[in-house]
Amino acid sequence: MRDYLWLYQHALEQKGGAEPLEALLPSPKTAVELVQAGDSQFLSALCRRVFRAGLKHSMVDAKWPAFEKEFFGFSPEKLVLISDEALERAMQNKKLIRHWAKIKSIRQNALMVQEASEANGGFGRFLAGWPEEDILSLWRYFAREGSQLGGNSAAYFLRMVGKDTFILTRDVVAALIAQGIVQKHPTTKGDLAAVQYAFNNWREQSGRPFCQLSLMLAFCVG
Repeated sequence: MRDYLWLYQHALEQKGGAEPLEALLPSPKTAVELVQAGDSQFLSALCRRVFRAGLKHSMVDAKWPAFEKEFFGFSPEKLVLISDEALERAMQNKKLIRHWAKIKSIRQNALMVQEASEANGGFGRFLAGWPEEDILSLWRYFAREGSQLGGNSAAYFLRMVGKDTFILTRDVVAALIAQGIVQKHPTTKGDLAAVQYAFNNWREQSGRPFCQLSLMLAFCVG
């Protein structure tokens, strides 16, 4: 596995120098910023990610005010009590994206957010307290406890709300394969552990967050 210096130099070459590279790199939110956000904000972003999967993001975003209105501003306390009949009525609302599995996932994801919030003094506190050096366990938590949150959906949600994570995009995986960290798209426990180990090493060497390292790695393929 190549060290961070190689990664940085290669990203510099691809983007034409330090200034244009740094302008492209995102920054995660601080723990304080995560704690200050409300549970409804997190649930709204989580459900929006579910609906974005496989659909044009701009179309989902344009319809989201209608979702906010239909689903009580994404209040977890209200949505854990929503009935099957109410969910079925939402399927008749032409202002929404009428995808039954995704509509139905809203209640289950509300329950997940509420339970994590109650156990940790807020969902933002739950996210802020999760160690990034084991971020893959948080992905697995969402896939297990939530609904429609497999694949990269949990990682994309975390990126949306500002919790630091890498994302296994096609380019990132190609770069990981090129460096011999994995031989194919990582799905096994061993391969995923190797990916986490690599990112942990690069973060320790550089002091950079995963979101920046992930994008820099993707630049190595471009």
